[in-house]
Amino acid sequence: MSVRGIRGAITVEANEGRLIADATLAMTADLMKQNELDPADICSVLITVTNDLDEAFPAQAIRQLPGWELVPLMCALEVPVKGSLEKCIRLMVLVNTDKTQQEIRHVYLGGARVLRPDLSKAN
Repeated sequence: MSVRGIRGAITVEANEGRLIADATLAMTADLMKQNELDPADICSVLITVTNDLDEAFPAQAIRQLPGWELVPLMCALEVPVKGSLEKCIRLMVLVNTDKTQQEIRHVYLGGARVLRPDLSKAN
């Protein structure tokens, strides 16, 4: 078994707590489904947001999901590069899995598809 990283990203229309929570939950659910994950297999999750999203902690939304109570979650700010994608939430999920790198399905939703169009084709 290996530890693998799974990336996810999604954008929101506005800096509103409910939108941030809903987008985070949608991205997390899609990532979990596409990779057939169980929260017990997750080592940790690093969540970043762009500096224009300050109305909610995405980790707080994830922590409400069944089985996620003990998963280590941490939020941070994305590097504020000029001209970069705005209103974006990103995940780096570290999981224990027997899957190969090629079998991992990264999830890029909404406006975040532009970040990795090569990985967004199936989404």
